[in-house]
Amino acid sequence: MGRILLFNKPFGVICQFSRDGMHPTLADYIPLPEFYPAGRLDTDSEGLLVLTDDGMLQHRITDPKHKLPKTYWVQVEGAPDDDALEKLRTGIHLSDFVAQPADARLMDEPLKLWSRNPPVRVRKLIPTSWLELTIREGKNRQVRRMTAAAGFPTLRLIRYRIGEWTLDNLEPGMYRME
Repeated sequence: MGRILLFNKPFGVICQFSRDGMHPTLADYIPLPEFYPAGRLDTDSEGLLVLTDDGMLQHRITDPKHKLPKTYWVQVEGAPDDDALEKLRTGIHLSDFVAQPADARLMDEPLKLWSRNPPVRVRKLIPTSWLELTIREGKNRQVRRMTAAAGFPTLRLIRYRIGEWTLDNLEPGMYRME
């Protein structure tokens, strides 16, 4: 069985080791080139990234057949009501597919949340809310597209959990072996 590395990816970091000349990469944080990500996070998303040195394990983690749940903490613009949450829970229609039903609930701002650089934009007259959203898919920018389709654009997106692995006790830019 291969080794697992958990990384708390900061905002602005791209999920690859090769440099693109514009953004920090995994190589700037993880000096272990034999590892590769099992899945991705957009440059403007933060949080848990699982890496492994085992190709079969990487495939098992990312394969939709295994449907590992992924939990996100999502700061959205506005205050979602029960109708908006129900759209997420029943499978929301996006332009190119219908997202599978998600577990969605309002939550308080996460405790011990680190600041983001650059900070999330704030509008005086528009409140923000936090959602905990768990999905079992992982299409490109899916969570952002889902919250926008429900009428509440994503301002900040943090992946907290993949399967059994979490961000607990893992500061941004830090990693640990499991």
